[in-house]
Amino acid sequence: MIRRRLRSFDERVNLTSRNAWQIRFALWGGALAVGVAATLFAIAADHANGLFTFGIGFSPWLAFILCPAGLMLVSWLTRHYFPGTQGSGIPQVLAALEARRHQGLRSKVLSMRIAFGKMLLTLLGLMSGASIGREGPTVHVGASIMFALGRRVHVPPHYLERALILGGGAAGIAAAFNTPIAGVVFAIEELSRSFEEKTNGIVLTAVILAGITAQAVLGNYNYFGTSIAAMERWHDWFAIPVCGVVGGLLGGLFSQILISGSERIAPLRLRYPMYVAAGCGLAIAAAGFASGNLSYGTGYGEAREIIASGQAITTGYPFYKFFATVASYLSGIPGGIFAPSLATGAGVGADLAPWFPQLSPQVLIMLGMVGYFVGVVQTPLTGFIIVMEMTNDHSLLLPLMATSFIAFGVSRLVCKKPIYVALARAFLAPPVAGTGATAEPVAEPTSEKS
Repeated sequence: MIRRRLRSFDERVNLTSRNAWQIRFALWGGALAVGVAATLFAIAADHANGLFTFGIGFSPWLAFILCPAGLMLVSWLTRHYFPGTQGSGIPQVLAALEARRHQGLRSKVLSMRIAFGKMLLTLLGLMSGASIGREGPTVHVGASIMFALGRRVHVPPHYLERALILGGGAAGIAAAFNTPIAGVVFAIEELSRSFEEKTNGIVLTAVILAGITAQAVLGNYNYFGTSIAAMERWHDWFAIPVCGVVGGLLGGLFSQILISGSERIAPLRLRYPMYVAAGCGLAIAAAGFASGNLSYGTGYGEAREIIASGQAITTGYPFYKFFATVASYLSGIPGGIFAPSLATGAGVGADLAPWFPQLSPQVLIMLGMVGYFVGVVQTPLTGFIIVMEMTNDHSLLLPLMATSFIAFGVSRLVCKKPIYVALARAFLAPPVAGTGATAEPVAEPTSEKS
């Protein structure tokens, strides 16, 4: 056993080994490719949001045509040309990491075709007004690119295939948010749920190279700008349990709705995909119309405005965003929940701000953001680190950390299983009786022609 480990280590560090250099080039080239893809994806997502906003600028009623028609198109393309791209993409990465006993699954949910389809369909979803984000899809894209390159250079699967998937996913988060620390922590806390000696170097290298590439194009920016919010008096700390409990309850409720709703609606999506997509599109349009066109898209602009102004942008914004994001995800189209969850959390914090008139509204907004986000994804370390990095505000480290862990505990009371772990099981599930497909199909359809 010791000799095998030493021989494996020697192969990895040998500067003259052809196999070792193939592995290095796959890692370095893959990380750079993830950085480029994430950067282009971010720029294209902004334009896609802008196109939809331009369209409904003529009349808000156009959303009742654009949303259902767009979601029907994306749903059709997903099922017929890019199966395996649906949803956030993080469940597919988790399923691939656990796919040792499911031969062939990794190549079905991680490939260059999947990476291209994920970006294309997410952009089409944003053009259709769906309340989705690009960050979860970027994790899927990053893992797909690294996995595909590893296969091409014949990386030894017994120890590096899993590491490349982890590295690609972490690089995706780091490049998408410009949050390198959060990328590493996300890989440990959510994707691998451990820190393995043989993968840590690959994850760190992928995050560094992808992050440098993204910064070279977009600059060293902060995702939500810069915040200088601080808690100066001891009684300000009463806001922490309030934001933690409220954010955890709402976030846990959101996750439970998505988990239960996905299980219940999966058979309907298999039989009537166009009707489900159209219905969800109408629900998105209704939420957008009621909110004054504020609940469409990623929510990035709305969250940034809330943080900058320190006040709610409209009454009930977080609930409109909550509803629109649920409808978008249940439609089955590709798209993530990271950015919409952060926007919803910012709205929750802004609505709680009047309860603490002596405290800076930005503090409540930041606490509400991390409380709701952690309530949704149930990753407390990633939650407070990603919000801290996105706003470049280290003065709230302890309050963000405390809110994060309170929200995590409260969310687990509402939603017993982490959302991504629960949704990943659909990709590992046996075929649904009588359909020949899994609850969320990942292989090419064999009988449906519509």
